[in-house]
Amino acid sequence: MSSTSDDSTDGDPTDAFVQGTSDEAPRITFYGGRGMSAFPIAFFIVWAIAQTAFWRISDEGGLVVGILLGLILGMFFVRGDWKTYANTIFEGMTQPVAVTAIVAWIWAGMFAQLLQDGGFVDGLVWLADVGGIGATLFPAITFVLAALFTTGIGTGYGSAIAFVTLFFPAGILLGANPVLLFGAILSGSIFGDNLAPVSDTTIVSAVTQDSDIGGVVASRFKYVVIAAIIAFAGYLVAGQFMPGLEIGGDARELLVAESEPIGLVHLVSMGVVIGTAVAGRHIVEAISWGIVVAAVSSLALGLISLGDIVMFNAPPDAPLAEPLEFLPILTIVEDPNAVSVGGSLITGASGFFELAILVLLIIAAAQIMIRGGAFQAILDWSIDNLATNVRNAELTMVGSSALINAVITINTAAEVAIGPYISKIGERFNLNGYRRANILDGQTAALGYIFPWSGGVLAGYSAMQELPAQYDWFSTDMLVTPIDVVPFVFQGWLLVAVFVVAAITGFGREYITDRETEEVARV
Repeated sequence: MSSTSDDSTDGDPTDAFVQGTSDEAPRITFYGGRGMSAFPIAFFIVWAIAQTAFWRISDEGGLVVGILLGLILGMFFVRGDWKTYANTIFEGMTQPVAVTAIVAWIWAGMFAQLLQDGGFVDGLVWLADVGGIGATLFPAITFVLAALFTTGIGTGYGSAIAFVTLFFPAGILLGANPVLLFGAILSGSIFGDNLAPVSDTTIVSAVTQDSDIGGVVASRFKYVVIAAIIAFAGYLVAGQFMPGLEIGGDARELLVAESEPIGLVHLVSMGVVIGTAVAGRHIVEAISWGIVVAAVSSLALGLISLGDIVMFNAPPDAPLAEPLEFLPILTIVEDPNAVSVGGSLITGASGFFELAILVLLIIAAAQIMIRGGAFQAILDWSIDNLATNVRNAELTMVGSSALINAVITINTAAEVAIGPYISKIGERFNLNGYRRANILDGQTAALGYIFPWSGGVLAGYSAMQELPAQYDWFSTDMLVTPIDVVPFVFQGWLLVAVFVVAAITGFGREYITDRETEEVARV
């Protein structure tokens, strides 16, 4: 999945939307026909564009209100009893795909925050300064590192969170342009999300097209690398012409001078996460091991204290507060407003609660669209009217995958929903399962990190919003709104362009008669 999409899961990922696309599922009838079932999600998209593009407000709470109003207003177009509509909202919110994404965000948030508090950013700044990696090179280098990291762990959303938390402040401090840097992080997440064998999007694209994962990964490498080479060059060139923000020369020099290499010990923690994930462990297990290694190494080297990891701030009159005040994780506070639980783990996890609610509601609106028939109507029309020959069929596959990803913001969920239709179109023209899987995953991996309301962008932006509280020099005007980064997600746009060109020219096209996938060959 991207995040979710990128997270490897136990069980069959295609179970996620089965009930939503089943012909036996109860339908919802709308005044105005099947198209009206798209009203909640269409209302939200218009709301999101107005809020983020026209008024430059990237507040997730506002987006939550937008999708809530869309769902409420959508009920007034339902024929008859509203019970099925209401039940469908709950059905959508309980989809495993959405829950997987949320779990990945929370785990990745805790891991990234622990590394940040343990001085990893200081280590990156020191390494970049010593290595002569300045503002011009930093976005391109970040793109490569994010791509490698995501390919290893298989979760693009988790990678976006970690790199925004750790590499974004380091890059800003070194003078990199924030918009370009955020785009490079998202581009790296796309690369790994699309290519990693343990990514949910890779798994789902293979399963829905009756293909083996190894063959899918091997066959899609050429598309991903073409886009990546051009994207890397793009970040090098753009880095020359897009200046960074003024932090204050003295402040920047002081911070760079005070940076220390010891924070680079957390490269071990990142290596543990990558190694565990590549070994086939669940992404939650992989990141949990990273958290353990990061905590132990930070405590052993004195980079943080136990209280920095988790701290209970209790009032004086709390039972057993004073007798247990000697504990390193307990502090007595006089101010009632200061009573709380804090520390790296709490800070890392809590930043994604609002985003989790938003994603669950968006998946619910998408489920309404599926149940009401708008989803089916769009796909039927495209199959009947656009897929008239093999070239148009592939262009239809690219376009329909892109459209669904604009609606369903968790890219694994979008893949599960559109996968059977991609298979139907491809089989009509005898297209090989590898080719179908690559077209499907190329669009879902790319566009899941481009649209301002998509899961990958919002996950990274949520992590970014926490940075002003972490650094005295980091101000809110350094934040990058999701709409601003859209043109600079080079890997995403280029990957879509590669498949459009491939569909038109036939580059990489394979038919079933050319080569059967291993899964099909076993039948």
